[in-house]
Amino acid sequence: MASGTTRGGLIAAAVTVVCAVTVLAAPGMAWAGPNPAPSASATPAPGTTPGTTAGAGAGTTPAPGKDLQAVRAQLDTLYHDAAVATDAYNAAEEAAKKQSAALVELARKIVKGRERLAELKTRAGAAAAAQYRTGGLPDEAHLLLSDDPQEFLDGTGRVLQGQKATKGLLAELTQTQQDLEQYAEDASAQWQKLEANRKAKAKAQKRIEQQIAAAEDLESQLEKQEKERLAQLEKEAAQQAQTAWLDTGVLKGAQGKATTQGAKAVRFATAQMGKPYEWGAEGPKTFDCSGLTSQAWANAGVPVPRTSQEQWKQLPHVAVEDMRPGDLIIYFKDASHVALYVGDGTIVHAPRPGRTVTLAGAGSMPILGVVRPGA
Repeated sequence: MASGTTRGGLIAAAVTVVCAVTVLAAPGMAWAGPNPAPSASATPAPGTTPGTTAGAGAGTTPAPGKDLQAVRAQLDTLYHDAAVATDAYNAAEEAAKKQSAALVELARKIVKGRERLAELKTRAGAAAAAQYRTGGLPDEAHLLLSDDPQEFLDGTGRVLQGQKATKGLLAELTQTQQDLEQYAEDASAQWQKLEANRKAKAKAQKRIEQQIAAAEDLESQLEKQEKERLAQLEKEAAQQAQTAWLDTGVLKGAQGKATTQGAKAVRFATAQMGKPYEWGAEGPKTFDCSGLTSQAWANAGVPVPRTSQEQWKQLPHVAVEDMRPGDLIIYFKDASHVALYVGDGTIVHAPRPGRTVTLAGAGSMPILGVVRPGA
């Protein structure tokens, strides 16, 4: 901020900034306007289709009827990239909410401070006027002119009290002005952060839309029979991954029972089955993967981070062998997917665009680890 900015300019700028927050932080507002264009992703990730691994070649123009395994791998990669971008979008959205709340609070402080400053200035003006009316005579002159020395002494005491009060008044006035300047600077800083997150959201949204559009374009090239065969390949791959996972004996020790809160989270999540996946959604009609898990635990009275990556970073980790219903299973090396464990080797999750909230095998996707809300 320029050193030549006046106090009044700082405060006025802060108020203007805060007033604009309601526009920039409007829930659900789409920041990116460009039409999505298909693009390829070089991210070597298995995607959110259960139990699969990404293969080579993330292009979007294979001829239908050719290698459906390659098509499935390409779709996995595209949807995985969209999931990563969704996490980035959700993180920026959460940060923007906090910054908006901070700006609103600063606005309240600025308004209250300006009211207090006006009151202090009025009082200071009254004190100055009172001193002017006395003529500003020195104490010796007042003593000589007084008919009653005792009255003069009593008056002197009141004058000293008044001087002390005036000093306190001026000190408070100065402090209030300094506070207002600080509030204005804080508002400007929060505004800059909000702008940065707006740009991050726009970038993430553009990436999401590009990847989903590319995946949909790829799928649109398939004939009906090829789509059916592709769905069968996905189902078989998920079953094979689940079987391999169960064969490790990982569930032999996982006999823990859900807590009251965990059971409530499970009931909420399973009640959403059949609702469509939508990136950035937290319900009640649509969900993305972390929107479902965060809302399930919020319904149980335990707030958890909004994104799968932050859930992995912030929540207590537990061994897969020790998981119990209500725990969250984090998938893929980049923690780009999350599901809620319901027991007996089964999860409930919001898989990806074009799918609905459903049950699946807990081992049908590569597990990064398990975290436990409310631990």
